[in-house]
Amino acid sequence: MNKLTSLLIILFISATSFAQDIAILKYDGGGDWYANPTALPNLIEFCNKNIQTKISEKPKTVEATSIEIFNYPIIFMTGHGNVFLNDDAVQNLRNYLTSGGFLHISDNYGLDEYIRRELKKVFPKLDFQEIPYNHPIYNQSYTFEKGVPKIHEHDSKKPQGFGLFYEGELVCFYDYESDLSDGWEDAVVHNDSQEIRLKALKMGANIVEFSFKD
Repeated sequence: MNKLTSLLIILFISATSFAQDIAILKYDGGGDWYANPTALPNLIEFCNKNIQTKISEKPKTVEATSIEIFNYPIIFMTGHGNVFLNDDAVQNLRNYLTSGGFLHISDNYGLDEYIRRELKKVFPKLDFQEIPYNHPIYNQSYTFEKGVPKIHEHDSKKPQGFGLFYEGELVCFYDYESDLSDGWEDAVVHNDSQEIRLKALKMGANIVEFSFKD
């Protein structure tokens, strides 16, 4: 471990010991990293009201190459299109995730091939694994006996929660064919029922709660 990596870890630990914040990951490649602008503010409001978090109301935006990524215990990533991580972004994300950070990726339909390609750069020896239903991420304040819920229909495929496990620890949660973040948006955006939106928000709260663990 080089001196820069050690410094980043120290900064991360000192920051996240006190912070309960979420950041949106800004990435290159032309994909719409900024999709679903009302999603995270609504999830934050839900978490602060229902699972006793104290997250800043307005989520921050952080670039994949920035040292500021270490200020956040969880970063959120979504979009519909291409994702590209250059060498600096790959190294930065690897350092972040191996020193206690957490990444939630929500496939907004069309992200899958790019996510799998780019995360393979971050962890060449790891593959996404489907997360078993008894995993703690499905059993926080809310219980999801069948895993990640279906929020929006696209290809008649079942929703799946995939994870990257580093040294046995889940460091990345990827919801596929679910569209969790669409369910977090204002009700008028997708005209989802309150029941659907509540499922999405509860699963999102579980992800946040899991990422804030000591």
